[in-house]
Amino acid sequence: MPRLGLGTLRLAGFNGYGPPPNRARAREVLMRAVELGVRLIDTADAYGPDVVEELIADSLRPYPDDLVIATKGGQTRPSRLTWRPDGDPAHLRRACEASLRRLVLERIDLYQLHTFDSAVPFEETVGALAALRDEGKIRHVGLSNVPVEQLRRAQAIVPIVSVQNRLNLVDREDSVVDYCADHGIAYLCWFPLGRGDLVRPNRRIEAVARKHEATIAQVALAWLLARSVVTLPIPGTASPAHVEENMQALELRLDADDLESLEGVELEGRAALRRRARAAARRALHSTRHAAERLRSGKS
Repeated sequence: MPRLGLGTLRLAGFNGYGPPPNRARAREVLMRAVELGVRLIDTADAYGPDVVEELIADSLRPYPDDLVIATKGGQTRPSRLTWRPDGDPAHLRRACEASLRRLVLERIDLYQLHTFDSAVPFEETVGALAALRDEGKIRHVGLSNVPVEQLRRAQAIVPIVSVQNRLNLVDREDSVVDYCADHGIAYLCWFPLGRGDLVRPNRRIEAVARKHEATIAQVALAWLLARSVVTLPIPGTASPAHVEENMQALELRLDADDLESLEGVELEGRAALRRRARAAARRALHSTRHAAERLRSGKS
């Protein structure tokens, strides 16, 4: 399987909620990805919600024999701005069965727990996934947004074949990646381009891109591929052209000098995040003081 998948959150409406603004274009993204060799399509029942799973079935059926459709359950979308965990075993069963119907599958190749629900004992949640696996409704179990400690607890209940956590040049989770490498667990990298942060001007990434006549996005993806043999980035896009650009990252080979230079991106990125956080705090403080002054002066 090529070590580059397709994330599908952006195929829904704004912020992953509602139908796509251009359904034909969203279908084109899926079909072009498969045409170019993508063999892992990652989605979730919360994308839309329900919308993207239905779009995948409409666009890609009959599925190629070697195509893995990975979906997630355990998180709901009451509104555009609300993501709510639900690890209740009964909910997971309903969610899995509904995903099977929307995707028109007899068995889901990879079913992932979308997030941890602190209101439900973790072992009960994972136990529900183990039961669905035993019943043949899912082939493999994966986890998303988990630290090493939860991954270990889940492994004591059911084999875990994948972890889907955020990973990019700025946001790094070395302990989870290294654990996955040591245990032969695939690491699906979500937001591999950092919500677009990495396509902003950065002298280190730009220098490597110029050297290889590549784009910044391709360099960011190539770094992830070089990070470990278990990493599999799943960049999301609503553009067929970006799918083509991303797939070309598979041909980009970074050398030792490139990798050494790119190590500095994390520190620079974290410094930039701290600067933005301080600026936001100053703006909030100014706003609070301004409001207090207006109250003291009798204005509303």
